[in-house]
Amino acid sequence: MASKRGKQTVRDMFLSLAVIAAVAGVVYIFIPHDDKADPVKAVDYRVELLTARRAAPYPVAAPSGLAQKWKPTSVSYEREAGNSWHLGFLDPDGGYVAVEQSTSPAEKYVTEVSQDAKKTGRTQQVAGETWQHWEGPKYDALVREDKGATTVVTGSAAPERLAEMAAALKTS
Repeated sequence: MASKRGKQTVRDMFLSLAVIAAVAGVVYIFIPHDDKADPVKAVDYRVELLTARRAAPYPVAAPSGLAQKWKPTSVSYEREAGNSWHLGFLDPDGGYVAVEQSTSPAEKYVTEVSQDAKKTGRTQQVAGETWQHWEGPKYDALVREDKGATTVVTGSAAPERLAEMAAALKTS
């Protein structure tokens, strides 16, 4: 008697599993989904930018005039962390570019936000400004110290994209 009951329990479990699989299949087929959709959502950074510009003891930089294909992905301002401003983007080629600013000591700050990039001793002219060029194992960076803050344009994007972002930066 026990073996007959055991066989029926196993059979009931398989039937239940088949019903669950059928329902999941129907849901998958009839619920719209886009496998090619970009999983990274754009963020609207305007409110955070206005807040940071009011709170920061330096002119906060953000891009102006970039092509529509640049996608803002992250934003933050942390007063407690050296008045740190962060604005992250995906460039039109899918590379990462971040604008970082802070009143923290420059050497330590640049090394941190550029993920261990080092000074190369070279400079680059971008939109009439001189930027220091840093290179790293993961990110390269353009660095400028001005008006009590360090501005860093860093990321995995091509050097031309870093320069494009640096050229687009405005403080008002």
